[in-house]
Amino acid sequence: MSGMKLVNFQGELLNSDLPFLKDNRAFRYGDSLFETIRVINGAPHNLSSHINRLFSGADVLSYKIPSHYNEDFFRAEIGKLLRGNEIELGAKVRLHLFRAGNGTYRSDNDEVHYLLTGETLPSNDFKLNSEGLSIDVYNDIKKERSILSNLKTGNSLLYVMAMNQAKKKGLDEILIQNQNQAIIEASQSNLFLVSNGVLYTPPLSDGCVGGTMRMNLINLALENKITVYESSLTPQNLLVADEIILTNAIQGIQWVGAFRGKRYYNKMARTFVNYLNGIKETNSEKDLQENLKSS
Repeated sequence: MSGMKLVNFQGELLNSDLPFLKDNRAFRYGDSLFETIRVINGAPHNLSSHINRLFSGADVLSYKIPSHYNEDFFRAEIGKLLRGNEIELGAKVRLHLFRAGNGTYRSDNDEVHYLLTGETLPSNDFKLNSEGLSIDVYNDIKKERSILSNLKTGNSLLYVMAMNQAKKKGLDEILIQNQNQAIIEASQSNLFLVSNGVLYTPPLSDGCVGGTMRMNLINLALENKITVYESSLTPQNLLVADEIILTNAIQGIQWVGAFRGKRYYNKMARTFVNYLNGIKETNSEKDLQENLKSS
């Protein structure tokens, strides 16, 4: 059996051998992993954590990683992409890794290909959102805990469906539950609560994505003697919290202003954005933060 030499895309006949059209398993089956990497001052931020997570996922999916695929290799390839696009400051880059073999569900080999894409960002550092986000819980589909739960794979329909509902409800974000009704993450972010100066975040064992910024925030908290607990969370935990913080690699830290009628502060969120940007707070900034409340 041989494939057709042409494909029809939006009414236009294209050569089926074009890169990323021919037997692309990422497109056909979601057989892929990806990392979205923040670029600051023309360099990838936190790249080591991204590559470690990518390779951990590749091991789970039985991808055969070439020996020269390492942090230095991808740093150089990202640099090539940025220079080619004349990007010197802020941007985001998406690193796709997908099984290169032919076949259907049964691939004929486990070699991999990679693709780097990107776009510029208006800011060259992490900025806290000026208005608090409005969120709620997505109830239609639960995320099953499995060996795939902590990975960033090309199968993202759960998150797409969740954000579609958020859009219909006029929300900025929406929270995902596992099969035990525990809240584990948002559609595009990891989740932290602040209560009495203590941070709480769902454990990886509950099924959340192992976010690089999640790990970064935990490390920053420990370095600054802020207590962090990994614990399962419920809507009631959110309703009694002082703050809700969402984290991801691109936006860094975002604060939630409203959840089911509850309003939240953003003091800890502001502190962590300063830590991320390497800014030491002045006393005047601290005094200002004491009076900041969500709108």
